[in-house]
Amino acid sequence: SSAALEPAAVRALPPPPRRAGRTQPPPPGAMVRVKAFELRSKTSKELLKELDEMKAELAQLRVAKVSGGAASKLAKIKVVRKSIARILTVYNQKQKAEARKQYKGKKYQPLDLRPKKTRAIRRALKVEQKFMKTPKQKTKASNFPMRRFAVTM
Repeated sequence: SSAALEPAAVRALPPPPRRAGRTQPPPPGAMVRVKAFELRSKTSKELLKELDEMKAELAQLRVAKVSGGAASKLAKIKVVRKSIARILTVYNQKQKAEARKQYKGKKYQPLDLRPKKTRAIRRALKVEQKFMKTPKQKTKASNFPMRRFAVTM
């Protein structure tokens, strides 16, 4: 009879509490991931400076990898590479936004600022060009309008 009570007792226990996210802050030596929203508030010069720091750090980590460094340093290589990618992405987005601002309202834009779409769509006539009429067509349309009938089907 004690075997019959045991499964019920096990089921009665509440599940262990779930931990949301990280419970402790990272150790002081650990690399904190660069957040894109934090980078967007920085200027282009600051971004380039941070990029140089990250590249220097990556070079040091690669030297440590060759010379048989700690596993923590090897794991850090991936984080630093992704951080470099984030910095470059934000920097390029800033550059493109500045270029868009510079060419706004101009007649011609650089190719990389124009909408991509497809080649066929880019080659096609614009809507106003498509419905343009020649002088002869306009004259004919005004001289011979569509006939109106009193009885409709």
